Amino acid sequence: MESCFDFAQCRKNGFKVYVYPQQKGEKIAESYQNVLAAIEGSRFYTSDPGQACLFVLSLDTLDRDQLSPQYVHNLRSKVQSLHLWNNGRNHLIFNLYSGTWPDYTEDVGFDIGQAMLAKASISTENFRPNFDVSIPLFSKDHPRTGGEKGFLRFNTIPPLRKYMLVFKGKRYLTGIGSDTRNALYHVHNGEDVVLLTTCKHGKDWQKHKDSRCDRDNAEYEK
Repeated sequence: MESCFDFAQCRKNGFKVYVYPQQKGEKIAESYQNVLAAIEGSRFYTSDPGQACLFVLSLDTLDRDQLSPQYVHNLRSKVQSLHLWNNGRNHLIFNLYSGTWPDYTEDVGFDIGQAMLAKASISTENFRPNFDVSIPLFSKDHPRTGGEKGFLRFNTIPPLRKYMLVFKGKRYLTGIGSDTRNALYHVHNGEDVVLLTTCKHGKDWQKHKDSRCDRDNAEYEK
C-alpha cells in the first residue's frame, strides 16, 4: 500500500472519490452504471479530480470475457490515454469476469499498473492483502439498493451510525438454531457490532449450560 498509493490527497481533502466522466460512444452495461451511480450518490463523491483521493474509471471493466457483448474493446489504449491515470496510482478497478470459458483467467486485458482491484472470484495467489478488494459475483439484475422503490430515505453509505449490527435475544443451547445463536459471540466486538444473548431460555436451561453462559447472561442483563 505504501509503495503504490499516495495518501497525500486523502490527508489534505479527506476521502473523496472521483468518477471519470463518461466518454461519448462508450457503452456501459447497466451493472456498471449501478456501481458508478452508487458512488456518485454517496457522500464521498467529488466532481473535482483535484480534491480526489480515489479514482474510478467510467470505462466498463466489469465483464472482461472477450465473447461477451459487454466486452469493451481497445481498453488498454483507452486507459493509457487518460491524463489522470498515472500508471493506475490511487485508482480502483471493478471486475466480475475475466477470460473466457473454459479457460477463465484473471487477466483483465490491460495493465492495471498500481491500481487496486475489486474483483469477484480472485485467487489467493493473485489477491494482494490490504490492497485488493474481494467482492461477490452479482447478477445483471441485482438491485442497486435494497427494499421497495421509493423507500430509500437516506443515501449515506456507509451509514453515519455508531453501531453497524445489533442483536439481543435468547441463545438456544440445543436444537434447531442453536449452532447459529451459539456462534454469534465470534462476531460480537462490543463496539460497533453488539450481539447479546442469554442462556435463560426454558425451564431446564441450566442442564445445558455451557462455559460462556454466565458471561453472556451478565452482558445481556447489562
